[in-house]
Amino acid sequence: MEHQQEPVDLFVIGGGINGVGIARDAVGRGLSVTLAEMGDLASATSSASTKMFHGGLRYLEYFEVGLVRKALIEREVLLSAMPHISWPMRFVLPYHKDQRFEGETPTSKLMNIVMPWMRGRRPAWLIRLGLFMYDNLGGRKILPATRTVDLKSDPVGAPLKEKYAKAFEYSDCWVEDSRLVVLNARDAELRGAQIWIRTKVTRAERVGDLWEITTESAVGEKITKARMIVNSGGPWVGDIIRKVAHFNSTAGVRLVRGSHIVTGKLFDHDKGYFFQGTDGRIIFAIPYESDFTLIGTTDKDHGDADITPECTDEERDYLCRFASEYFKRPVSADDVVWSYSGVRPLYDDGASSASAATRDYVLTVNQTGGAPILNVFGGKITTYRKLAEHALAEIAPFFPGLTGDWTAGVALPGGDFPVDGVAVLISDLQISYPFLNDFTVKRLVRAYGTNARKMLGDAETSADLGQDFGVGLMQNEVRWLMQNEYAQRAEDVVWRRNKLGLRMTKRQIAVLDDWMQAQAE
Repeated sequence: MEHQQEPVDLFVIGGGINGVGIARDAVGRGLSVTLAEMGDLASATSSASTKMFHGGLRYLEYFEVGLVRKALIEREVLLSAMPHISWPMRFVLPYHKDQRFEGETPTSKLMNIVMPWMRGRRPAWLIRLGLFMYDNLGGRKILPATRTVDLKSDPVGAPLKEKYAKAFEYSDCWVEDSRLVVLNARDAELRGAQIWIRTKVTRAERVGDLWEITTESAVGEKITKARMIVNSGGPWVGDIIRKVAHFNSTAGVRLVRGSHIVTGKLFDHDKGYFFQGTDGRIIFAIPYESDFTLIGTTDKDHGDADITPECTDEERDYLCRFASEYFKRPVSADDVVWSYSGVRPLYDDGASSASAATRDYVLTVNQTGGAPILNVFGGKITTYRKLAEHALAEIAPFFPGLTGDWTAGVALPGGDFPVDGVAVLISDLQISYPFLNDFTVKRLVRAYGTNARKMLGDAETSADLGQDFGVGLMQNEVRWLMQNEYAQRAEDVVWRRNKLGLRMTKRQIAVLDDWMQAQAE
C-alpha cells in the first residue's frame, strides 16, 4: 500500500459538478487539493441533467424566490465564462384558457382558496407575473426579455395543436453538462490540483488533526493525509458520512430520479418548449444535437444510490403522453432513440412530494473530534459556482489568509472568446481546415472552443488526424481526450465528452474502446 506523506489541504470526494467546482475554486486560492472520483467524471447525476442553466421558473410556485434570483444572476456570469459549451436559448410556453392544473404547489393551493372559480388553472396573469419576475429578478443584461407569441402566425406554433393560439417566449441557457464538469476539473488540474478518476474512497479516519483517507484504484490501495475533507458525493453523500467517515448522522439526501427521452427531430427551429401538465408538473422539449429532440424530466423517488437509475417504460410513456398533449403529431415509444436517467441528491427537507423537494443546497461542517469535514447536500447545476464560493467561505476559517472569490467570469479551458464569437470561430476553423465537414467543425467549436485549433494542430488532410472511428471522430481527438480530459474508455468519449454515441454503431464504439485500451497499455 502506497502512502502519501505530505498532507494536502483539501481532499475532495466526488467528481460531479459540485466537487470539481469546489476543487477549482480552492486551488485557485492557493490550497493544495486532491479530488477522487470513483467512476468517470460526471458519470452519475452531473451528466443526466436537462442541460440548462436556468433560474427554475416553476420554483417560483414554491416561493423559492431567493433560489431563483441566485440562479438567474448566475446564468449570465456562467455564459461569459464558457461561451463554447453554453449558449442562450429561447423557450416557448404555450397557453390556453381551458388548461387544467391539478397540482399541489403552494401557489395552486392559495389560488384554490382565494379564487375557487379558477380551480385547476394557471391564469394568464399569473404566468405573466412569474415571467415578469423571471425577467427582472436577476439583473438580465445579455438575454432578451419575455414576449408574447401568436402561435397562429409564428413558426414556433407550427408543430403544436390548433387549440394553442398564444404563448409566452422567455430566455434561459443551454449547457453541455458533462463537458462543464470535465473543463472545471481540467482547469483545477492546470492550477495545481490532483484529479484521480476511477478511484474509490473506502475509508476516512481522523488521526490527530489530520484525516487519513484510503483509496482503491486499478493500481492498488493508497493512503493520503489531508487537513480537511469535502464530501461532495452527490447521491452517496449520506453513505460517505456514515460508512466511510463513520459518523452517526441523520442528515441525508432525498434521492429523486429524473428521466429523459431523446427522439428524432420533432420541429425545425432552435427554440425549446416549456409544457405544463394537468398533474402540476412541467417538461421541456428541446432541440438536441442538431437532429434530435430532448424531452424531460420526470420526478420519482429513488430508493438506493447504488441502483443505477434507468428510464422506466412507465416514465418513457409518461413523457410521450405529456408531449403528445401539445404536439400535433403524437410522440410514441417508437420515436425514442435513447433515454437516460439520473438521481438528483436533494437535501431532505421533508417535502411531501419529489417535485416539491427543495433544489437549493445545504452545507454542513463537522469538526467534532478532530479534522473538519464539509458535507454538500443538494444543489443545481446552475448554482454550482456559487455553491463552491459558499463552500470556500465555510472552509476559510480553517486556513487563515485564504484569498477571496475569484471565479466569476473567469474562462474555462477553450472559453476565452466573446459570448457572440462562436460564428467567427466556426468560420475561421472552416477556412483553416477545409477538409472537415460543417457538422464536425461546429461540433469541435462547441466542445473545445479555442482549443479546437490546438487539437487539430497543423493537419492538412483528414489522414493527418489518424483513424476515423465513425461520424468524424478522429484518432487525434480521442488522443486529446485521453491526454487532457481524463477519458479512459469509449463510453467516456461518446456519451460524456460528446454525444456521438447517438450516431455511432455498437461495432464502431467497440473498435474505439479496443484502440483506447491498447493506447492505455
